Amino acid sequence: MTRTRLHRGLVMALGVALLGACSAIPTSGSVEQGDTEVSEPSDIDVLAEGPQSGDTPAEIVDGFLAAGAAGFTDNFVTAREYLAGETKASWNPSAGVVVSGPVEPAPASTQTEITIDVPVLARVDQDGVYAEAPLDGRESVTFGMVQDDAGEWRIATTPDGLILQQEDFSRSYRSAALYFLSPDETFLVPEERWFPEKNLSTSIVRELLDGPSAWLQDAVVTAVPDGVELTPAAVPVDDGVAEVRLEPALAVTRADRDLLLAQIDASLRPVAGIGSVQVFADDVPLEGAAELEGGSAPPSNVEFVQDGRIVALVDGEPEPVPGIEPLDGLDPRSPASNEDGSVRVMLSGPATLTTVPTAEAPAQTLLTGPALVAPSVDRFGWAWTAQPGTGLLAARVDAEPVRVTADWLEGRSVRAVRVARDGVRIAVVSTGADGVQLDVAAITRDESGAPQQLGEPVRAGASLADATSVVWSEELLLGVVGTSVGEAAVHLVPVAGPTRPLPEVAGLADLAGSSVIYVSTTDGGLRRLVGSTWAQVSAVAGASYPTFPG
Repeated sequence: MTRTRLHRGLVMALGVALLGACSAIPTSGSVEQGDTEVSEPSDIDVLAEGPQSGDTPAEIVDGFLAAGAAGFTDNFVTAREYLAGETKASWNPSAGVVVSGPVEPAPASTQTEITIDVPVLARVDQDGVYAEAPLDGRESVTFGMVQDDAGEWRIATTPDGLILQQEDFSRSYRSAALYFLSPDETFLVPEERWFPEKNLSTSIVRELLDGPSAWLQDAVVTAVPDGVELTPAAVPVDDGVAEVRLEPALAVTRADRDLLLAQIDASLRPVAGIGSVQVFADDVPLEGAAELEGGSAPPSNVEFVQDGRIVALVDGEPEPVPGIEPLDGLDPRSPASNEDGSVRVMLSGPATLTTVPTAEAPAQTLLTGPALVAPSVDRFGWAWTAQPGTGLLAARVDAEPVRVTADWLEGRSVRAVRVARDGVRIAVVSTGADGVQLDVAAITRDESGAPQQLGEPVRAGASLADATSVVWSEELLLGVVGTSVGEAAVHLVPVAGPTRPLPEVAGLADLAGSSVIYVSTTDGGLRRLVGSTWAQVSAVAGASYPTFPG
């Protein structure tokens, strides 16, 4: 079966499924807004045929790629039929994935060596760590060819792992959050990974037991004791109950069980088909998961600057935020606050970070410096900003400002910064000799919660050609004003996943992100993202610097 025939079979199967779904569409009654997410079908098996007699080397390579894309159905048995000698046993499809755009049929360059040009969209390593590739990324992949005793061509050398076109990757892989603990053991901190949908729950628990990736490990803790393993090495799901059996029992029972259970439960519960999780130490059931903070920020009203005051959008109308004094003479810019509003800061002009004046206390300067970036307030009350030549700075009323070190920011200028709700992760937009990039790094703090340094980052949004501001929309999703194609627009950027541009907004000025995303425009308008449309907030004029807590 050629790759064309393979994909035609998939399309036909999808068509039958979609036609069945269409039979339930109502044809009368009022129009209602729905929030239902349409998930991709996961119960469609895509089969590939093995090599055919007389196949050319190029056809063997094409067939091997197609069989690899369908390999989760038959444990890659068919794909191995295209391989020769020791390669048939040694090839490791689990070593990682190159997520690609359309791959043209392999050119018949020589009989013994076939090289294909792969447009790379992303890479996923063997642990499920996803890294988006820059725009126009490409890679040449070479397959060494030999003839067997019957004169049929087979592949003698091939890289480990899979090359999957985006549609195949989306069909076979799912993202999952592994949850670890903040150092004060009050927050669940997620790390996004991508695993094959087949045996997804087992992959999640296995990687959770192995611990966080290198970029996160120095800033989080885990309640998983050393040496604890799955037994058997699988997580069966029966009637919606995921069963996790751990050993050795003594180590598990001596662990902080409430925290351990919280990590496992939070990591497994979002998986489709899982309604509850039961953990055992050998055959002893464990109960009592801790209730920890986590997830996206709770709902709140967007705030913005209007007519020299900080106002909130309440039931569609702007209202002054209680307790905040007028900002006359302060040239207010980029207000920021923590979740309960007890810490509020803003830029006063371009060079002063100050507290917001209240009825109890006038504005207090926290630090000064040229071209300060918009501040972000973390859950410990520290206001983060940056300035050229100095790097990241954090300040609060009752402490000296801290310069937060980050080796990877040497020689770079920070454009935007935003701390995640958990206080562990931070998103940084910076520019340097190699251009603009968006990074997510882990924060190391002292015992009081004061930030000390950032660890080595992971890059997000590598397909962005430019970026100017960043917010956390969800716990694993960033909103970024930047450019990928066309004019500057808001992009949804997973910490580990593909970037998606939103419709452009004329006169885009500033961005505020939470469970709902707002933008202000250069003419003072305020727009809210509704579905894929930027809806004008009709009651608002003269708005600037919209913000949510964080």
